[in-house]
Amino acid sequence: MPAPTFSSLVATDWLAARLGRDDLVVLDVSWYLPTSGRDARAEFRAGHIPGARFFDLDLASDPRTTLPHMMPEAAAFAEYVSSLGVADDGPIVVYDGSGANLSAARVWWMFRAFGHDAVAILDGGMGKWRAEGRPVESGQRPVAPRVFHARLDRSWVWPLERVAQALADGAAQVVDLRPAGRFEGTLPEPREGIPSGHMAGAINLPYSELVRGDGTALSGEELRARLARAGLRLDRPVVATCGSGTSACALLFALHQLGADAGALYDGSWTEWATRGMPVRVGPTGA
Repeated sequence: MPAPTFSSLVATDWLAARLGRDDLVVLDVSWYLPTSGRDARAEFRAGHIPGARFFDLDLASDPRTTLPHMMPEAAAFAEYVSSLGVADDGPIVVYDGSGANLSAARVWWMFRAFGHDAVAILDGGMGKWRAEGRPVESGQRPVAPRVFHARLDRSWVWPLERVAQALADGAAQVVDLRPAGRFEGTLPEPREGIPSGHMAGAINLPYSELVRGDGTALSGEELRARLARAGLRLDRPVVATCGSGTSACALLFALHQLGADAGALYDGSWTEWATRGMPVRVGPTGA
């Protein structure tokens, strides 16, 4: 795969100056929680960055399981991405409309886990783009399929058993990116039938705290301070988790920005943990 030709975080003015280039693919990767009342595909059709294609996170997930957003097989990911006109040799910029990189970091992480490093997140996402009065277009342009190859690095994806062992022996820091109320068990989960709470020994760091109020990224100094307040050590492995393995990737992106890439994703996340009969704790971190 090609080496990155740009930073993993790009500014709106950088992207605006490069729109329309054949060697750059822009993907709207918006996805929203089931309780949000938002339809990501409908919002894309109503207005998106000119030339962007819609990346459907649900379609890019493993259809063979009832768990949401499990990583697909490499061949399935390659087939889906190829249908969006993404090629092996092209850089990619991803963004979402959540205002906090809810799903952009997940898709950024997926591309890298499948071997494509030339991918960046648009700082501030669609919210910043619109706030600056930049152009949008409606509808959906047809795209010609390209050839994309993928090979999953499975060390980036931890199964339930390995996460449980890490919690027991302290081999890695398990960090839950869900909001504090869901982690502590005081607010319900957005998926019916799943209790809120957390894994004993997990650290809570809500994903929304890894960006500023306008959705732009924190500085390196600010990120380091935020991770330190949560009790994370950058010299130890990290396993990120959330509700379905989506917002957890905000931490993996933050670690990458700090040059600390010793992180992996618990793909099944809280949905799997809570439905597999694993121990559930309530209360703040350390409870």
